[in-house]
This record gives sequence, structure tokens and C-alpha cells, in this order.
Amino acid sequence: MKKTYLILAVLGFILPLWQFVSWLFEFGLDVPLLFKSITEDRLSLFAWLDVIISAVVLVIFIVYEGRKQSMPRLWMPIAGTLCVGVSFGLPLFLFLREIHLEKIRCRIHP
Repeated sequence: MKKTYLILAVLGFILPLWQFVSWLFEFGLDVPLLFKSITEDRLSLFAWLDVIISAVVLVIFIVYEGRKQSMPRLWMPIAGTLCVGVSFGLPLFLFLREIHLEKIRCRIHP
């Protein structure tokens, strides 16, 4: 699963940012236009609210599960979630968790 999570993290990083960077090239850093586009219709707002709530839940999960597993570098998937989105933060966390669990298994069963 480690490779799958890594591939999904790479896709979750590239695909959303590709769209956002394309928008930035077209409109520049026009924050009012960005918020207008987000709230322009109920469907856009629905999607954004879904993403925001999912991101909050994911950050809570990362902190809870990461501390429970004594994982290092929890800031990475949290920053990835806040800077890119759930599509990057979740598979990155799962990838890091697989690495961490693999190290624990190797210590227990050398």
C-alpha cells in the first residue's frame, strides 16, 4: 500500500495545484474574485464547504492517530492539507504511517 499511497499523494498534489496555478496565471492573485468564484453558486459553495469540513476532520485525525502511533513529522501532512488539500494530505499521512508501522514491525521482528 505504501507505493499506492505515494502515487496518490503525488497525484493529489499535482492535479489540484495544476488547476489553481492555471487560474492564477489567468486572473492573478485576485482574492475577491477567488471568493466570488467560490461562493458564486450553491454547488460551488457546497463543494468548498465539503472540502473545508473534510480538511478539519483530517487534521484532527492526523493529530490523534499520529500521536497514538508516536509518529514523527505530523506537520508535513497537516501543512499539505492546508496548502494543497485533502487530496494530498490524506495519502501523504497514510504513506508516512505505513513507513512508521513498517519500522515498528522491523524492530519487533528483525
